[in-house]
Amino acid sequence: MPKISACIVSYCDYDEVCAAVRSVLQQVSAPDFRLYVVDNASPDGCGQRLAAEDFADDRVSVRVLPENLGFGKGHNAVLEQLDSEVHFILNPDILLQNDILTPMAQWILDHPGVVMATPQLYFPDGQIQHLPRRKPTPWLLLARQLAEKAPNGVFGRANAHYTMQDEDLSAPRPIEFCTGSFSAIRTDVFRKIGGFDAGYFMYVEDADLTQKALQCGQVYLLPQFTAVHAWHRAPMRDAGRFKMQLISMGRYFRRWGIGKGKL
Repeated sequence: MPKISACIVSYCDYDEVCAAVRSVLQQVSAPDFRLYVVDNASPDGCGQRLAAEDFADDRVSVRVLPENLGFGKGHNAVLEQLDSEVHFILNPDILLQNDILTPMAQWILDHPGVVMATPQLYFPDGQIQHLPRRKPTPWLLLARQLAEKAPNGVFGRANAHYTMQDEDLSAPRPIEFCTGSFSAIRTDVFRKIGGFDAGYFMYVEDADLTQKALQCGQVYLLPQFTAVHAWHRAPMRDAGRFKMQLISMGRYFRRWGIGKGKL
């Protein structure tokens, strides 16, 4: 049985985080499994409540950060503690319906060229989420933001291409962008590449992590494994969020270029 670990970074919404934690603990039975919950200084007291919560399972540990470090640095906070073979990066709005962590980790270990993977995620109502993506370009990221207003127009078609809806995703296959909502990475690779780039606070840090992982091996979609993801996608009406996204995009494209990927 593979040795696995997982981390959930929380920011507010205590009830949702607890549901995610309990679903993972209930489904994953491995005694040496470790689940880390890192709270990013939630202003609503979520972290303190989580730290005081009795999950009745010594496989989970909670760490409350003194300040909000952002998504990637929150996950990096446990990097030095990991002694697993495969590590899972999970959102706090993920719910497991069965243990997919153990077989996903085993699949990765059984395929030496694969260093990172993601399952197929679904909305709570059963609708599929189109999260496997091609390598981002400025045009594709713009189209993704505008596709909701014009799903049948040029932006919608570009977004469908970006999210690989024009490909057969019914079997395991390489991808160029592994979502940070739910991903698995070889722990030695995660440590080798230094985890997430600490220069990102939020947005496209998962695309950056994927590009770093691709320098070490292949990244795969594994649709035979599924989970539920509530996916609270925040609209870009807030000026602060929009500015943050632009800063992150600038950092990403300066490092990886604006050209198309291989898929």
